[in-house]
Amino acid sequence: MKSKINIPPIPAVLLSIISVQCGAAIAKTLFPEIGAAATASLRIGLSAVILLITFRPNLFKLTAKQWKYTILYGVCLGVMNMVFYMSIARIPIGLGVTLEFVGPLALAIFGSKKAIDFVWVILAATGIILITPWTGNGLNLAGILLALLAGLFWAGYIILGGRISKIMKGGDAVAIGMIFATLVILPFGISGGGLSHLNPGLVGLGAALALLSSAIPFTLEMRALKQLPARTFSILMSLEPAMASLAALVFLQEYLTLKECLAVAFVVIASTGSSLTTKRAKL
Repeated sequence: MKSKINIPPIPAVLLSIISVQCGAAIAKTLFPEIGAAATASLRIGLSAVILLITFRPNLFKLTAKQWKYTILYGVCLGVMNMVFYMSIARIPIGLGVTLEFVGPLALAIFGSKKAIDFVWVILAATGIILITPWTGNGLNLAGILLALLAGLFWAGYIILGGRISKIMKGGDAVAIGMIFATLVILPFGISGGGLSHLNPGLVGLGAALALLSSAIPFTLEMRALKQLPARTFSILMSLEPAMASLAALVFLQEYLTLKECLAVAFVVIASTGSSLTTKRAKL
């Protein structure tokens, strides 16, 4: 029997969150150089190459159903990432991720069946309310709307990821999906002119970004979605705003206020509670 590194679903999601948010903070440093659309194109395109080389999926063996869900998954993935990058080019990362989380949170609410699940949802929602600046001072409306739109596609990504993980290997699904994600966003990266400013240093940063923000986390999430219900996955993702704020502190020197620290506490409690509930259900 071949030995494989098998990461349990909950740690896989947590590692994915850390990887994605560190990557997002790094990505924002590229925006002044090449722009948000070109950064998304570089990240997704290089991720597709890395994943195709790693998993080497056999495109000729896919069924019509697998092609259908893989294409939808890839399109959703591409649009979600491009729209999110366009959002955080206009507003802080912590705010962008917080507003984007409305999508997964809504999915968690609609999918809940047990009373205890609503406790975690309420705690996570409280954290989101605390971390969101409601005064309107200096907020970019386009950035806010783009973040909410990214949240809609995030919810779609969770649903499609859960379905596709049941009918094909996770690595193959992500690798092939990345092809279609690239096809969707590459025209925007080219038309914006940012890709024409690439140099070896920027390509190297793009490769690191591809690993941190796409190749590693999407593979981890696909494995987790195969074992976790979409509801539980969505609540676990409530850690995203907290991790985004921490990554912004480390990489961009954006400091947390007391209110944001309280928000971090609420989402951590919500995620921990969801994790404990999931473990008990499996015993």
